[in-house]
Amino acid sequence: MLPAHPSVLAEFLADHPAADGTQRRRVTAINAVHVGAGLPAPGRAETIRQLLSTARADRLSRLGERVAQVVPRIPVTGWPVGLFGRRDALILTLAAAGLSFEQIARLRRTDVTAEDDALVVRVGEAWLRIPTEDVNSVDVHSNWIEVLGFLDRYPSTRLLAARLDANADLTAFADHARYDDRSLLIPIDRWGHTPFAATPLTGQSVAALVRAHLTGQAPVHRRPPARRPAVRAGAAQTVHIADIELDQDYYDRGIAARRNAHTHLADVTDILDGIEDDADKLLADLLVVLDNLDVE
Repeated sequence: MLPAHPSVLAEFLADHPAADGTQRRRVTAINAVHVGAGLPAPGRAETIRQLLSTARADRLSRLGERVAQVVPRIPVTGWPVGLFGRRDALILTLAAAGLSFEQIARLRRTDVTAEDDALVVRVGEAWLRIPTEDVNSVDVHSNWIEVLGFLDRYPSTRLLAARLDANADLTAFADHARYDDRSLLIPIDRWGHTPFAATPLTGQSVAALVRAHLTGQAPVHRRPPARRPAVRAGAAQTVHIADIELDQDYYDRGIAARRNAHTHLADVTDILDGIEDDADKLLADLLVVLDNLDVE
């Protein structure tokens, strides 16, 4: 009876042991029937791929052990290391589960959901469960979703930096994360800025990040330098006073200019009122954030 769930196919293969080549031909035939009927092929699930390839299963097992050592040491607080750390920990967790670098790069926010004891990832037409065993996949995912939720509500790198520097609790912002078709994993520049329009990481970037962390050569993310004041404290400023002689028509020209400006800029007040309303709304949101920072 179609469709067959990957778990059913796994039970079938376990109940009917055979040589690896025979098992692969069986799975190929089952996949072909499903594809011909317009259904997802159960043999493409990661669990089936590991059953058919002991080498792949061993490789992923070793990768999982290494990731379990690396992820707990990745910082999730501080700026900008906490921002990079939350994203990179999720990338490593997904790679250890068997997703290819390109599959990780293509993930959308709606492709990953968290259950009590596992992370559920949609990969093409299949679903993959990542249990909370060596690495707590649910917590790793939640750490990154908290960042996305904060930026969805308050798109301010400076406010996020203050939160991460203060080791503030961001769990409440996970509820503000919008689950849509935007990329789950996005680039971050050296200052901690994310792209205004959600841009996905490339498969090459994902591969480079995974390789760097697993080989102990993770990028060093230094704190951006503090902004220098425009004028140094105590700097002496010389004021030059020039002698100005005004001609007889000076005031007449000024009055005429003001009259012309009043005529041409008659509607500027309405425009400025609209801008002021928008500024008041932004200020109100900012005050809410600052109040929360004071409470914490």
